[in-house]
Amino acid sequence: MQEESWRDLATVVEEGTPEALLEYLESLELDDRTLAVSRLSDEARQKLLVTLDPDDAAEIISSLPESQVAEAFESLPAADAARIALELPSNHAADVVSDLEPERAAEILGEMDAAEAVEMRALAAYDDDVAGGLMLTELLEYGVDLHVGDVVADLQGNAERYEGYDVQYVYVVDSAGRLVGVLYLRDLLLTPPWRPIGEIMLQDPLYIEDTMGLEDLRGVFDSITFNAVPVVDASKRLMGVVRRSAVQERLAERSDQDYLLTQGIVGGEELRTMPTLLRSRRRLSWLSANILLNFVSASVIAANEEVLQQVIAIAVFLPILSDMSGCSGNQAVAVSMRELSLGLVLPKEALRVALKEFAVGAINGLVLGLIVGCAAWAYSGTPWLGLVVGVALMFNTMLAVVVGGTLPLIMKRFGVDPALASGPLLTTTTDICGFFFVLTLANKLLPQLIGAG
Repeated sequence: MQEESWRDLATVVEEGTPEALLEYLESLELDDRTLAVSRLSDEARQKLLVTLDPDDAAEIISSLPESQVAEAFESLPAADAARIALELPSNHAADVVSDLEPERAAEILGEMDAAEAVEMRALAAYDDDVAGGLMLTELLEYGVDLHVGDVVADLQGNAERYEGYDVQYVYVVDSAGRLVGVLYLRDLLLTPPWRPIGEIMLQDPLYIEDTMGLEDLRGVFDSITFNAVPVVDASKRLMGVVRRSAVQERLAERSDQDYLLTQGIVGGEELRTMPTLLRSRRRLSWLSANILLNFVSASVIAANEEVLQQVIAIAVFLPILSDMSGCSGNQAVAVSMRELSLGLVLPKEALRVALKEFAVGAINGLVLGLIVGCAAWAYSGTPWLGLVVGVALMFNTMLAVVVGGTLPLIMKRFGVDPALASGPLLTTTTDICGFFFVLTLANKLLPQLIGAG
């Protein structure tokens, strides 16, 4: 895509007909189209969505970030937003509705039929990380008392309606809507029309409950080859279907969210198309808190200013001490986060994790301390500086891995996102302790350091 293609799109939106607009969009590759639409002004994007048919508009925005879709729905006329939402996959539409302000969501739902609005509200009420929040309600279900010919006739008669469905399985329910079986399309098409579907269905099929969490869903799909699993409620009534791809996408999204948190970006997804003040506020909410820790770090250095003035070589090794300890701590954070996600460690096991990390920290700290200590000795010409730097790095590495390993568990236990344990919080903490160790040791050995110099 040429760099200015989004400008061309803006021109087509402003001057072109719906047919010309759709033709231009279809001429672009998916990635190029996503970039072009995302670069439009709010007004141009709104006009684009209103100009297109609802199904075309839904296809266009389905590749945009969820936050941009929600932003567009905030400004669209409620009737247009409702029509587009109904053309989106049910799980995507529910996510968008749940991201809207309550008053705006109610306004859009008010433009839908009562049954459609009830279903949308129910889906939007689910958390993003449970089966109910990931499931599609577009599926094929039939009563157990029907015959093969009835099902085939319905499929053929409603081919256009089912065209957008991800049809791989046909689900069979009893009179109360409870899941009782699954039909394979091959068996359906190769069976005489007079046979009841209850005779050819797979009985007691695998299913998951709508409250199953994301990690449990990952475990289910890791253990099977199916691409989709039906979702039921506590009464075993069929609610929808969760696809393997939906679980994988949500895991990737959560990984992205955790990464943003580790970098001190709170409040959700950030895109550069968002209002500048909103982006600034989200970043400042963490930076303004983190600056207090930096003041503590600076005060440790200020309190030992005399030591630095007399042994200036120490300043050369402070960045190395800071970086190595931060890296060690983040490794421990990563292991704890992984074990938490897999259910291999409990939040209450902080002491066990601390002991495990202490052992690793002692070995790694000793090795790293010897390496950096020898470098400091060679640089300054005195073993005393090597001793100060090496011992400080060893102690700080041990502390960093213990803190890094246990902090996610402690935060999880108190209901705080453990992803916040890494990034600025951990590195600033290790900086404070590292500076304290090296400067305190240098102060104790100041006569030897000055004499050797």
